Amino acid sequence: MIFIDTGAFLARSIAEDRLHARAVAGWDRLTQERAAAFTSTLVLSETFTLLARRAGYAFAAERARHILDSGALTILRPSERQDREALVLFEKFADQGVSFADCASFALMRHHRIKRAFSFDRHFSMAGFDLWPDSNR
Repeated sequence: MIFIDTGAFLARSIAEDRLHARAVAGWDRLTQERAAAFTSTLVLSETFTLLARRAGYAFAAERARHILDSGALTILRPSERQDREALVLFEKFADQGVSFADCASFALMRHHRIKRAFSFDRHFSMAGFDLWPDSNR
């Protein structure tokens, strides 16, 4: 099982992104592994908004349709309990500049026992999750 973060979606979609090649290789590996892949409504919200700002709203809407229609992802929606857990984490990690969306991701990952994240964001490892692909590459 793996949780897909905003950075993995962005880097895959934007050829000029400095992490594009790593993201594409990671997506290819996930396809080969047939790993159960998860993300959240908050991650998708961040992703679609940032894609729109970087590449235009038409491109973002096309990518959004592709992601939502793919059937390859399970899209998690935080409950009120997980929102409150995210708020506790948001306060705990305030000195690290962690976003609320990341804190909600941490809460969802804990709830669903997902231990690795396809992310380039060190905050996931700081919160106790395994970054994938290996952040040392």
